[in-house]
Amino acid sequence: MIDRYSLPRMKEIWTDKSKFDAFLQVEIASTEAFNKAGIVPDIDFNKIKNNATYYLDRVFELEEETKHDVIAFTRAVSETLGEERKWIHYGLTSTDVVDSANAILLKKCNEILEKDIDDLLNTLKNLAIKYENTPCIGRTHGKHAEITSFGLKFALYYDELLRDKKRFIEARNDIECIKLSGAVGNYLTTTIDIEKTVAEILGLNRAKISTQVLSRDRHAYYISTLALIASCLEKMATEIRNLSREEISEVSEGFAKGQKGSSAMPHKRNPISCENICGCARIMKSYVSVALENNVLWHERDISHSSAERIMLADSTILLDYMLVRFSKTLQNLDIFEENMIKNIYLTNGVIFSGRLLNYLVKKGYTREEAYDLIQPITFKCRKENIDFKDELIKENIISEEESLEIFDLNFYLKSVEAIYKEVGIKE
Repeated sequence: MIDRYSLPRMKEIWTDKSKFDAFLQVEIASTEAFNKAGIVPDIDFNKIKNNATYYLDRVFELEEETKHDVIAFTRAVSETLGEERKWIHYGLTSTDVVDSANAILLKKCNEILEKDIDDLLNTLKNLAIKYENTPCIGRTHGKHAEITSFGLKFALYYDELLRDKKRFIEARNDIECIKLSGAVGNYLTTTIDIEKTVAEILGLNRAKISTQVLSRDRHAYYISTLALIASCLEKMATEIRNLSREEISEVSEGFAKGQKGSSAMPHKRNPISCENICGCARIMKSYVSVALENNVLWHERDISHSSAERIMLADSTILLDYMLVRFSKTLQNLDIFEENMIKNIYLTNGVIFSGRLLNYLVKKGYTREEAYDLIQPITFKCRKENIDFKDELIKENIISEEESLEIFDLNFYLKSVEAIYKEVGIKE
């Protein structure tokens, strides 16, 4: 991922140094497991544990010669050891190391991502509570529908992100997984017990069965989960973009001192952060197709998935970290225009209270069809002739002034908000 969309802590995980450090962890853990099984002598294991290292430049130099990064790595490590070097990579195939090392790296990524998700959940919860009793117009098909609470928008996103977090934890369990089953998955030199020991040493899960590689359904589920989280961010960002339009003007992204919106138009104040999130989400979602394609490999393994994963795993985790952090800050710095929300509620001369009136008239004895057919033409007239809906209803003797106080009460539309918050878990 390019620097523009990378945060240092996540970018560091995917450096070559970090990758080969993870390789070394796997190699030493494997040697330890063979030592515990009585195969590698104590003296040799202790030398490996204490002395095994590598020099990055030497790995690259050997890779130029061997055209194989794992062989280059194991040879570079062996050069730092004596006779005990024979136990480096003992019983393993390259992907035992690569897949297991990726599990180490992804676990580090996931710890960051889970914290990012929790931070965003906290931000959404705070906004939901802050705007719990702030009325705004709800829109369906892009048109004014009925009044709702502005806080409910954030409560909805909070609930969705909670589900995303649940999926993420499940996907973590799948992807933070090693395999040491050998070249075709039949434990020819290693054993299930060796694999269990290595998993325990590394603090990771293990596959109950594998081929030369872990089954890539794990990766497909993981990437799909990251894409769902990105889609949730995109949903929120799209709503903010829409509400930022001058025709609506209910929210706006924060605007820093000295910030510019356009090189040509000094008045511009664009929702650039939200637009950025929407663009990044497109990239995130594109990886789902790649991950699904990678699940289909020839026989016990081919490397058609390898090149894609070298890009996809690093880029998707780095990019989602960036998106979560940036969007959380965007939400924290939103400008909210409650006065415009009230203004927009009455933009259509009060006809948005027609649904409330419909039910009121039914309770008075009208059939639903009678009430609907009575109200509809009045709403159309009020819109066309710019007439106040409440005044017209009183004028036509459909309701009284006293009845209008009940029917046109904004608080009525907020009566279930607290109960919804309890359902979601925002309130106890």
